[in-house]
Amino acid sequence: MKKFRKVLDGLTTSTPVNPGGSPVCGSAAGTPSAAHTPRDLEIHETLMSEHFQICKTVRHGFPYQPTALAFDPVQKILAIGCRSGGVRVLGGPGVDCHCQHESGAAVLQLQFLINEGALVTACADDTLHLWNLRQRRPAILHSLKFNRERITFCHLPFQSKWLYVGTERGNTHIVNIESFVLSGYVIMWNKAIELSTKTHPGPVVHLSDSPKDEGKLLVGYEGGTIVMWDLRAKRADFRIYYDEAIHSVSWHHEGRQFMCSHSDGSLSMWNLRNTAKPFQVTFPHGKTQRDGKKESCKPILKVEYKTSRNSDAFVVFSGGLSYDKAGRRPTLTIMHGKAITVLEMDYPIVEFIVLCETPYLNEVQEPYAVVVLLEKDFVVVDLTQSNFPIFENPYPMDVHESPVTCTAYFADCPPDIIPVLYSIGAKHKKTGYSHKDWPVSGGVWNVGSQTYPEIIITGHADGSIKFWDATAITLQMLYKLKTSKVFEKPKTGEMGRSAELVEEDPYAVQMITWCPQSRIFCVVGISAHVILYRFSKNDANTSITSLEVRLQCEMEDVISPSDTENTPCFSDPSGHSPQLHSPRSNTPDSVRDSIPCLKVKDRMIRMPPGYQAELVLQLLWVDGEPPQQITSLDLNSAYGLLALGNCNGLAVVDYLQKTVLLCMSTVELYGSADPFQRLTRSPRKNRQSTSDFCMRGLSNFYSDSKKRIRTSYQSLTELSDNQVSLDLERSKSPTSDHVNGHCTSPTSQPCAPGRARVPGGPEGARLARRGPGRPPFRKAQSAACMEVSLPVSSLTEESRENSFSRSRSSSVSSIDRETKEAVTTVQFAESYGRKSDSLPTPCLWVGTSLGLVLIIPISIPMDEQERLEDPVTVAPTGTVLMLKGSVLRFGFLDCGGALIQNPCEMWRDQHAPEDPDRPRKRKLVNFSPSSSQEASGDGHLAVVCSERQAKVFFMPSQACLYVHNITESSFVLRADIVSVCNSVCLACFCANGHIMTLSLPSLRPLLDISYLPLTDMRIARTFCFTNGGQALYLCSPTEIQRITYSQEMCDNLQEMLGELFTPIETPEAQNRGFLKGFFGGNAQTFDREELFGEAAAGKASRSLAQHIPGQGGMEGMKAAAGGVVGELARARIALDERGQRLGELEDRTALMMSSADTFSKHAHELMLKCKDKKWYQF
Repeated sequence: MKKFRKVLDGLTTSTPVNPGGSPVCGSAAGTPSAAHTPRDLEIHETLMSEHFQICKTVRHGFPYQPTALAFDPVQKILAIGCRSGGVRVLGGPGVDCHCQHESGAAVLQLQFLINEGALVTACADDTLHLWNLRQRRPAILHSLKFNRERITFCHLPFQSKWLYVGTERGNTHIVNIESFVLSGYVIMWNKAIELSTKTHPGPVVHLSDSPKDEGKLLVGYEGGTIVMWDLRAKRADFRIYYDEAIHSVSWHHEGRQFMCSHSDGSLSMWNLRNTAKPFQVTFPHGKTQRDGKKESCKPILKVEYKTSRNSDAFVVFSGGLSYDKAGRRPTLTIMHGKAITVLEMDYPIVEFIVLCETPYLNEVQEPYAVVVLLEKDFVVVDLTQSNFPIFENPYPMDVHESPVTCTAYFADCPPDIIPVLYSIGAKHKKTGYSHKDWPVSGGVWNVGSQTYPEIIITGHADGSIKFWDATAITLQMLYKLKTSKVFEKPKTGEMGRSAELVEEDPYAVQMITWCPQSRIFCVVGISAHVILYRFSKNDANTSITSLEVRLQCEMEDVISPSDTENTPCFSDPSGHSPQLHSPRSNTPDSVRDSIPCLKVKDRMIRMPPGYQAELVLQLLWVDGEPPQQITSLDLNSAYGLLALGNCNGLAVVDYLQKTVLLCMSTVELYGSADPFQRLTRSPRKNRQSTSDFCMRGLSNFYSDSKKRIRTSYQSLTELSDNQVSLDLERSKSPTSDHVNGHCTSPTSQPCAPGRARVPGGPEGARLARRGPGRPPFRKAQSAACMEVSLPVSSLTEESRENSFSRSRSSSVSSIDRETKEAVTTVQFAESYGRKSDSLPTPCLWVGTSLGLVLIIPISIPMDEQERLEDPVTVAPTGTVLMLKGSVLRFGFLDCGGALIQNPCEMWRDQHAPEDPDRPRKRKLVNFSPSSSQEASGDGHLAVVCSERQAKVFFMPSQACLYVHNITESSFVLRADIVSVCNSVCLACFCANGHIMTLSLPSLRPLLDISYLPLTDMRIARTFCFTNGGQALYLCSPTEIQRITYSQEMCDNLQEMLGELFTPIETPEAQNRGFLKGFFGGNAQTFDREELFGEAAAGKASRSLAQHIPGQGGMEGMKAAAGGVVGELARARIALDERGQRLGELEDRTALMMSSADTFSKHAHELMLKCKDKKWYQF
């Protein structure tokens, strides 16, 4: 435990001084009085570097860009391979594991060692990997890198330790699974085909052993050649040459016939007795045309032929539709007898597998389900019911149902919130699912002992909000909310503002704010709107209140066409800016004034139980200028207030009285305390408009077509210099009218005092000055393509001067500062608005893109009735604190170093039936120690973090106690003040991929690890920290990655993860009977070791493949054995697993024997001592 002491007595404040030289606020001397600053501030810090470690915990969502699929029919687990080299292994609830190949090569094929706890992956870099699944975090045991041939297909027979590998050259190699080395036995393509054949058969596309005889291997080549290879005789039994290319082959379980799928949309059936031609060729979806020819069909990419005892055989295939039906969705066809069922899928089919009751290929298969892997979905079809319903998917595979645009993570939520949300969401679930249990049920998972309620909230491009239960490293959908229902739908062909002003995703969610205690929920949309929701268990018929805020700044000086000569203009790398949207040319700008982008429903609406919209706040167009997107938002349920900010200024709303309290630009908030001298601009200026580049975030400098993954953050920081040079060219004039610092008319037209509005010039000059006026709303494809409000400008003295000199004339003074200042963060808190305050009061802390912090006191009536009737006073005082870079986060600690929780209102159902005995009243809870008058006199600590710096101030004196420069070469993207190990720290994520934690209040570095380079704006937009040492981000458009930076959680992670492998007896093969075996022919077995072993086949060429040992360990190596050796390996593993327990049992037995001997000895001594005594002597 570290103890530190800071003596504050006699310190002068760090409050900036205004141009007049007098202090901005506080006493005349600028020195805090002794009553407001403790003479001895003593705080014990408990967090050390040993408490932190970065570790990935679990990945949720649909595997991005899937490429392969495999299923273990005994263990009941499923694996999905991805183009990025990832592998997801799924089982029952809680059994979800993500593995990653270090090479990042795409996974081509997956093969389970059935019931062995191992998995073989074939990757696009021509490497085979053997994964050990007998541990909670799978590891690679072996790798085999092919040097001269490309891998195209793999096949591992059941209970075999020899893997067949087909290559692009047409050769077939054999790999020993135990040692992962090549056998000298090779089936060369020129030996497999006839000598008279003049063409190469093509790559190997299929390998399978005959169900009737394991010594026969069926090899399918892409060109249409099929060879039955006799492994013992090392020659071809028969060869089939077909005119159409082959895509897949499937055996009948008796081994007498097989089915092939072809590129012309046909299925051919072959009998081993006559291989000269197929005995049946069908075009399932090809109709006969008038000329007698079959219409051309698409290829059938895969077919599976499965038999059933009590019904006809199942033929399941993908593709094969006719070409003339344009626009048809991808299909899966199920042929059962004469019935043909076509299942249309929402996305292209990547792979499918038919699940059967038995793992033996020579038995009746009894199919019961089909697992279908789509490009963006995962479906399981029930084959046991005639209508083929799908199973309800227990995995959170629909995170990306609409592209994720923002995330929020809440740990240690109120325990009652999850059951309530689940009960409401369950009423809206879809029906029609199969009534049977989910078939992928393998593995074991137990809820850990250290669990607490966790909720993840995702915002989406279509305006929907999803609440997820993230407790105990799982993810389950709780509740879905559609924000678009608040607005009117634009009519088709309507020439209204909705059709003109917004594009494909006008409801996309940009920001989320949630108060779990009061259950009040706020959503910020891309159309510059805020929706406030309240939670109710009852439905209601109510109307939605709409408030419109005129928050827009204008240019001070007009640029005439002559001013454009020799004016440097910013050029976007793509040749155009994504922000340069313009309205229709035939519509004058004057039409678009004082109108919102969306129309709120103005009628009574029936709202179902759950979150119900109460208030919509919309920013307005002003003189043809679109409203700028909202960059910051905060609400406080105890105050009943909501604050929002953008690059134009700040607005404060009373959502209880449904009024706008404050609507001012940031310059007006400073008053006379503005630390910068903002001068009139030079006539030579960039003609870019204020709406084109106003703190829009890094991604907006590129058009959607040019937004590609960037490999380093340096390219992003280079853009920030251009952003500063553009922003420095702007000046503004607010449109709000204020008197004595109090906003009286947010939507009024007159100018602010002291800043005259420049009269409008000709229409052409207005357009030249302002640029096109269409709002910058475009399709929100994902968080990576969203317009984000990230801090982008480096606001050190040097960078500001350099960027200034590039775009301004030399006659302008270096003290001329940027006036287009964005509000980057706001937060309500119980704090001190002035140095002279003796008790904390409600305040609003405002952070800007220039690194300035403003503290705005708020006067709120305390009585509940007065609160609903009397006005709330918001009075900016001019209190200013300064940091480097855009301000990102505020936090408040008491004098003991504990985090001060903001006051809040406890939830109450406003639509519940009235109870006269128990009237509904607002119940306010204040967790802050400052609620007591004794503690409040001691003041508190304010933690302010910007994109480059963190500072701790003592309030109310505003003395800066600690300063830490977080980064010099990069900038902070996300910062949060979180609780870890019963203490508090500041967690930061930087653009260079570093994750840092700083102690509070001393700002001592505790952790600095380069974890994840910022290669995608999606990560920057969705990364967020939460309490308990956890964080998350969107690692792909479809997946959420959760991580921990707590050493304690890393240590307990093994207990939290599920077991992928459970000891299960392999089902015994069925006894076929004497007569059936005699007449039908039993399946013949043979010793593969005798053929493929080194003694018989010799060694393979060393240059053909390179063996790379893995990190799995000896135990996993034993676990990966197959066949009879696998049985012995399982026995050895079982003995190893029981060894420790048996040893402990032996120790306990020896201890009991020793105790028994001691007891016997003492009993004998007692008997000898007492045998001669009389009864009365005892």
